[in-house]
Amino acid sequence: MEQDLRKATHSDSRNYIRPHGVGLRGLEVPRGSEQFEGRFGRMFRTLTPAQHREDDLHNLALAMTAEREDPPTPEEEDDDEENPDISAGYTYFGQFIDHDLTFDPNSSLQKTNDPDALVDFRTPRFDLDCVYGRGPDDQPYLYDDDGVHVLLGLPLTGNPDDPGTRDLPRNVPKQRALIGDPRNDENVIVSELQGTILRFHNKMVGIESARRGRPATFAEVQRAVRRHYQWAVLNDFLPTIAGWDVVHAVLPHLKSKRPITEDKPNLHFFRWRYEPFMPVEFSVAAYRFGHSMIRPIYRLSRTVPRFPIFADADPNLRGFRVFPNNWAIEWKLFFPIDPKAPKKGSERVQPAYKIDSSLVNPLGSLPPSVAKNPASLPERNLIRGLRMQLPSGQRVARHMGIKPLTEDELKVGKAPDDKDNPTLVSISERFRNNAPLWFYILSESQHDHGGRRLGKVGARIVAEVFIGLLIGDNHSFIAQDPTWTPYPEVCRDGKTFGIADLIVTATKA
Repeated sequence: MEQDLRKATHSDSRNYIRPHGVGLRGLEVPRGSEQFEGRFGRMFRTLTPAQHREDDLHNLALAMTAEREDPPTPEEEDDDEENPDISAGYTYFGQFIDHDLTFDPNSSLQKTNDPDALVDFRTPRFDLDCVYGRGPDDQPYLYDDDGVHVLLGLPLTGNPDDPGTRDLPRNVPKQRALIGDPRNDENVIVSELQGTILRFHNKMVGIESARRGRPATFAEVQRAVRRHYQWAVLNDFLPTIAGWDVVHAVLPHLKSKRPITEDKPNLHFFRWRYEPFMPVEFSVAAYRFGHSMIRPIYRLSRTVPRFPIFADADPNLRGFRVFPNNWAIEWKLFFPIDPKAPKKGSERVQPAYKIDSSLVNPLGSLPPSVAKNPASLPERNLIRGLRMQLPSGQRVARHMGIKPLTEDELKVGKAPDDKDNPTLVSISERFRNNAPLWFYILSESQHDHGGRRLGKVGARIVAEVFIGLLIGDNHSFIAQDPTWTPYPEVCRDGKTFGIADLIVTATKA
């Protein structure tokens, strides 16, 4: 069965021919990885890169940065920038997934990068190596003495529904988190999500042991946790941000209920020769949609005030430090855990912001400890797309058989103000038929779905990469056992499982 699935993803070997004497390696005919080495590559290998001037990108970044304003209080009317279909926790679950898939410490904003020379220090798999590191034999300081349970940090208070909340384990005296990927401590929300997944692993030790009638091994527990995580990514996160119609288009067996060997995956654009690689069109453009979902301020719990995610002055939700021990997060304020949650007020589920071509003001001027030269997150994203030689959004759309948005449809700014927003070409005529791919995907979401989920190009790229990585991983549940389903004891309704179910299981007394 695995061989059948791989046949659906193999590329024509002609895509891998390298011409000689063409300058920087990989730019003229940039290849995907030829071996399992975790290298970055290109999804659209034959498309020529878009050309932009840095001053145009600077001006576009300024236009994409919203004006500074105070968000409405919980007692006031809903913020019209909020996304009624996606709750705020998915922003940070998406960040966690990104850290699980990619880590490139060497790419630069100052020079043109060759994707074939970039090494992804994260395996391009949904394998939770950001949680498990290199395992208990190689990194025993992440684990309990039994080599099966993972270590947790000090208790946190502030969540009356979860007195067992724990911080991440930290070293002394710097108090840096001792975890598989230090980036999962870069803000309080993703830090506590990492801690919750650690607790889910420890809960699964007991569940897996009970199911087997004997103490489960670390490998058995790890496999069960990975499968539940992969299921949540495929059946919860991906349809939430891309839509079930796109997921079913790529994995038709999920809708038809026929075997995956009969109703085979449709990977039209993400193809590899031996092992999946990490496409730069995904990592540098499409998957950065989450930056537009960030709220300026979050309420961690009912017991503490709201705090900004980025700020120079304390208090703020920046990470890489010990935060107050009464900051235990109430996940029901971030995910639809409680079906009786009020629609308004301090106990409501906080929505994410809409996926549109506007980022909240704090992201336009990040603190020096976070980023500098430039300090603007939208400018950094646009410049990185230029350095990585990405094709334009219109060129990608046409290649995918999708009618590109017109110049009048490519708007800059918040989704609620779409009719009055300036067009991209009003920023610079040099953007005509030449939209940066990251910007195009944000504007497309704004045009196609009012910012509630990704549009045609963005959704298809993200869905094909997610599903392709699962298919190409010999150890994923799709490759090993596509009929596998989550354990009923971790499903709130006994049959469906998502990130909210993972959290409920982890925090259950």
